[in-house]
Amino acid sequence: MLSKIKELIIKYNELITYVFFGALATFVNWAAYAVSTFLIIPKGTDGTERQIAVCSAIAWVAGVLFAFVTNKLWVFKSKSREAKVVAREFVSFVGARGVTGLLEVFGVPFLVWIGLNQTIFGVEGAIAKVIVSVAVVILNYVFSKLIVFRKKKQ
Repeated sequence: MLSKIKELIIKYNELITYVFFGALATFVNWAAYAVSTFLIIPKGTDGTERQIAVCSAIAWVAGVLFAFVTNKLWVFKSKSREAKVVAREFVSFVGARGVTGLLEVFGVPFLVWIGLNQTIFGVEGAIAKVIVSVAVVILNYVFSKLIVFRKKKQ
């Protein structure tokens, strides 16, 4: 039984590490958001839309930077340290995350607009958010595997 579990862990190591570091990247995003709200929004006030947007942008950047490093080093094990290769990987990684970020921003309202606006635990549009989040995670993996950190043929 243990050997079968070990075999599965080895076989699906990339997916397991992707999910693990993805969860950590989400934590980094939320932590950066929380810290930035404490630093940017005056105590005892509600944040303006602009302040909230700045905090969200800071959180997105922190999460993407963390995800890039962890995906490069531990998930897809890209060994190159050559500046040109790292720059290409970084630009394509950020571009791919930008595309899926747009899907997140516009996909949820679209799905709510077409009728997937069910509320779960008081969260409006929760079904739409779950659907889009699953699509974003899958697309981020596919983009990273096939475009950003693709293995060159020998």
